[in-house]
Amino acid sequence: MEWPSSLDEYEKLVIRMNTPRVVIDNAVCANATLVKVDSARKHGILLEAVQVLTDLNLCIKKAYISSDGRWFMDVFHVTDQNGEKLTDESVISYIEQSLGTCNSVTSNGFKDLTALELTGTDRPGLLSEVFAVLAELQCNVVDAKVWTHNGRIASLIYVKDCNSGFPIEDTQKINRIEGRLRNVLKGDNDIRSAKTAVSMAVTHTERRLHQMMFADRDYERRSRTESATPSPSVTVQNWAERGYSVVNVQCKDRSKLLFDIVCTLTDMEYVVFHGTLDTTGNQAYQEFYIRHNDGSPISSEAEKQRVIQCLQAAIERRTSEGVRLELRTVDRWGLLSDVTRTFRENGLNVTRAEISTTRNMAVNVFYVTDAAGQPVDPKIIEAVRERIGFSDLKVKESSSVCHKEGARNETTATTVAGTGGAVLLSLGSLVRRNLYNLGLIRSYS
Repeated sequence: MEWPSSLDEYEKLVIRMNTPRVVIDNAVCANATLVKVDSARKHGILLEAVQVLTDLNLCIKKAYISSDGRWFMDVFHVTDQNGEKLTDESVISYIEQSLGTCNSVTSNGFKDLTALELTGTDRPGLLSEVFAVLAELQCNVVDAKVWTHNGRIASLIYVKDCNSGFPIEDTQKINRIEGRLRNVLKGDNDIRSAKTAVSMAVTHTERRLHQMMFADRDYERRSRTESATPSPSVTVQNWAERGYSVVNVQCKDRSKLLFDIVCTLTDMEYVVFHGTLDTTGNQAYQEFYIRHNDGSPISSEAEKQRVIQCLQAAIERRTSEGVRLELRTVDRWGLLSDVTRTFRENGLNVTRAEISTTRNMAVNVFYVTDAAGQPVDPKIIEAVRERIGFSDLKVKESSSVCHKEGARNETTATTVAGTGGAVLLSLGSLVRRNLYNLGLIRSYS
């Protein structure tokens, strides 16, 4: 490593001590790559590590998290989307370089775009109206993510000016965009809580969406209808002897699940000191030993319930029901306005969307239901495909490749039936064994 000439030996030592050490091992585990991270502990360091892995669309099958004093240690068992070990040297090198720095990972590569943040009451056809306004105002949508949950919608849309191809910086145009979009979001029912914001700041899209929905208090609006997907099981207990609050989560495993949970705990100003993630089949079991930033555990029943609600909401936001439609076609001005208008005219409601463009190609994913949130008649889907183009719009099943290797994972967790048929998971023995091996407690029996 080349050191700047201005650094003295003490400064070099401090940098060495605080620079994370990353080891990637393909030999230890038969069906996963181990990613080990040792680092000086700071708030958010766990989220940074998980974020690097999930941004690469890697599946985290197991994880062991522990910190003692000022040091932080993680072990992640990861695979690619096909359930295989990591063999691509460029991916391995990227992980080593990204985790081996002290800088926060926040950029999504949208430095030359204008970010539009929208929150409000969800309703059928809303996304169509939003994209219609942007097309009318000569805004080219380059990338976007849209989440809906509990009757609320949050969207982060990255745009540039259609005419210049540059970010939108004209104050009058920005004000016009904000005003028009705010009116669309308000509709007839959301006079107070509809919000729009324009930013040139570089941010991490999915973390920002969590923050937007959290600020919108979507976790309090428990208007959940009958669903084939049960609510995640989340419990919170205090371990008074050690001054921790213990959070247990059991739910269906999926991509980016650990990120969503750690992101929420971090933004709620909790620190994860120890934790364990395990998956078996298509189920994920997670346990976290947490404290506030000031070192205190959760102090009241009301706070426990808030943590439970917020974690359930964080898991549910990305769990979209409905038909997954993938649109791949040559990008053009007004494409999203036309496509979403077709959805609206055929009674389809978009529950989640991921918009991206690569060079001149649009690659968009939409999850759709009917206007009442129920499964869509296949005949309607085919009618929509015929209008948009059978070769451009295709029906895709939700990806489950991260789960197919789960049956091979060893499971050491036990489940206990709880009140109302809920299942309560406890991986306490695993975490206590880790604490014992680290010399933090005398016995794990």
